Amino acid sequence: MKVVAVLDKNFNLSYRMAQELGRAIICGEFKSHDSLPTEAELCEKFGVSRTAVREAVKMLSAKGLIASKPRQGIRVLPEEDWNIFDADLLRWSLEGNPSMQVLKEFLQMRIAIEPEAAALAARNTEPDRLINIASALERMGSAEEGSAEALEADIDFHISILYASDNRFYIRMRDFIRTALNVSIVHTNVIKGDFSATLEEHAKVYRAIENQDAPAAKEAMLFLIDEALSFIESELQK
Repeated sequence: MKVVAVLDKNFNLSYRMAQELGRAIICGEFKSHDSLPTEAELCEKFGVSRTAVREAVKMLSAKGLIASKPRQGIRVLPEEDWNIFDADLLRWSLEGNPSMQVLKEFLQMRIAIEPEAAALAARNTEPDRLINIASALERMGSAEEGSAEALEADIDFHISILYASDNRFYIRMRDFIRTALNVSIVHTNVIKGDFSATLEEHAKVYRAIENQDAPAAKEAMLFLIDEALSFIESELQK
């Protein structure tokens, strides 16, 4: 039991350290090719053991943020090496006040995924998965505008469609979609300012899937996302 307790403590300390360092890198406190503090300095800064530091370095290395080599120390890798689909990286980049450019790129990614996922959901309609989409839509309608419940239901609506596509690759995008939607929906809905219209646009997607109308489902989802993208692009032009 004592060994397990020590391992748990080291993991928790490593995880906390990885979170703080990772957020600092993503937020630009360290630039590409910058050297991080030495192992000894990190031990002192975070009040942890060398074992905990090494585990944290492994965590961040696995995310593509840093590389550690003998006699070269710990260096920040170029942004193109980062695993930007990692849930932690997404959360760190979207915390605070994400740039409109980041939101634009995210919406562009959604356009490449969700309309086709909606079309597949219409072709592969299964009662239990249709119920999940309908339940999320119903919760959106009954939630107070701008509330945490409305946001959660909106996200569940989109995730349920990924599952209904019955495509393992689209389903694996759930963490990316969920993490980024937590921020982007708040921004786009505030810009749009018409919750009833947003709700109806989601309902059109659901009805098309329910009716097994793949082209209509694809078009309705494309309209929903493209409209949000248009709002973001207009903000960028100001």
